[in-house]
Amino acid sequence: MEEKVKILNTMDKGKGETNVLMGYPHFYPPKNTNQYNVETGLNQYITEKNTKNKKVYIESYGCQMNFSDSEIVASILSQNGYQVTETKELADLILINTCSIREKAEQTVRKRLELYNNLKQKNKSLKIGVLGCMAERLKHKFLEEEKMVDLVVGPDAYKDIPNLLKDIDQGREAVNVILSKEETYGDISPVRLATNGVSAFVTITRGCDNMCTFCVVPFTRGRERSRDPKSIIDEVNDLVKKGYKEVTLLGQNVDSYLWFGGGPKKDFEKATPLQQKTAVNFSVLLDLVAREQPKIRIRFSTSNPQDMSLDVIHTMAKHKNICKSIHLPVQSGSNAILKKMNRQHTREEYFELIDNIRKLIPDCGISHDMITGFPTETDQDHQDTLDLMRRIKYDYGFMFAYSERPGTMAARKITDNIPEAIKKKRLQEIINLQREHSDYRTNRFIGKNVTVLIEKPSKKSSDFWSGRTTQNTVVVFPKENYKVGDFVDVLIKNCTSATLIGSAIDYSKDL
Repeated sequence: MEEKVKILNTMDKGKGETNVLMGYPHFYPPKNTNQYNVETGLNQYITEKNTKNKKVYIESYGCQMNFSDSEIVASILSQNGYQVTETKELADLILINTCSIREKAEQTVRKRLELYNNLKQKNKSLKIGVLGCMAERLKHKFLEEEKMVDLVVGPDAYKDIPNLLKDIDQGREAVNVILSKEETYGDISPVRLATNGVSAFVTITRGCDNMCTFCVVPFTRGRERSRDPKSIIDEVNDLVKKGYKEVTLLGQNVDSYLWFGGGPKKDFEKATPLQQKTAVNFSVLLDLVAREQPKIRIRFSTSNPQDMSLDVIHTMAKHKNICKSIHLPVQSGSNAILKKMNRQHTREEYFELIDNIRKLIPDCGISHDMITGFPTETDQDHQDTLDLMRRIKYDYGFMFAYSERPGTMAARKITDNIPEAIKKKRLQEIINLQREHSDYRTNRFIGKNVTVLIEKPSKKSSDFWSGRTTQNTVVVFPKENYKVGDFVDVLIKNCTSATLIGSAIDYSKDL
């Protein structure tokens, strides 16, 4: 997916690739690196300089899961004598958590490794590691051929990092990319990184069983398995104690959540009758979290159309603290292309699901992922995609031009036969249409009162706060006497296609 543009709820209208706030479906980093620091303030230079702890600098790319995984890695390393730093020059260990979904992401990681290898020329003891989705595919290239890294660790092997660091010291190869059918990191309390102290991620599932032909995730993250609901509730409760006001339940496919005692979801049929009867699915988990903490907001990401059931929608409608926002990737509006993508749903089934969402939650914000230029895509297939978008009128979306990913079924079986010029033309038409729809959706808020969770100062003006509505729409308004973490009712007076602009009325009584 070489070309990517997203239309979303930020002040950065029309600037293409921008940073996304915590809580958005799919967090893509800006072109400059995203640096992490610990919420305790140990990132201060003077503190770091005087501490005896070793220091780790963590950089992450890709989806929200990668950022959540970086927090798990930080926790594991903190228990082994490492302190997180945001100053790479002070680091004893530099880790890059990688994304393999697009070729551009890999190119970015390679450039970062070149930079850090230059640092290594000045600091011979510096260790450099690659984590995450690129680990399996590029382990030999980075470690053995180009000698750009000292260790390579896959998404299911983070607990082995302390042992791998010892292997480096002893002159042994430090690689672990073995995928697990059991690992969920449910016993790890993540160190919150790059936090605003308001919103946090809580991972509930790992892996994906869907095998979409364009996607590398099943190969890089393995089979679907779910986390013990008790550990999820415990983590949410701990976040609330620390002052957090919003959690996002994360998974490659959250609607596939199914706890029946552990193990891959595919083994559910082999579970005992008692295990099957007492199993916890996603709608039950969502209800448990909402009832456990009725004073915080709950979001989730990402859903898959074929796995989202109406009981989830009913649960969302029942609880006012569950945000009325669903990220529901469709990828194409053409049944022919959906079949070639192995998406397991038709456009008609997708429409039916959207209609049910709108019936049960009329004000629900709905966003999408879309791939254009998939192999064999005709002009009519493209028109089917535009037609689908016109019917749904999404709030915002993440749009891509297709590019082959090595190892996927599409790369192995289907020739990439769409010229780049046509891909770009179709992508631009999709972007333009989404911009129209985003403008339509934001304009509907003018004159209405919305509840906003304040997350940070506005990028455009330090005199304004920035936060989001339950629909995941960004709102900016004058600061007055409010502070980060407050729920505030705001009257919307103006908007762009990406942002609502208003004035505060009072503290919200809804939460």
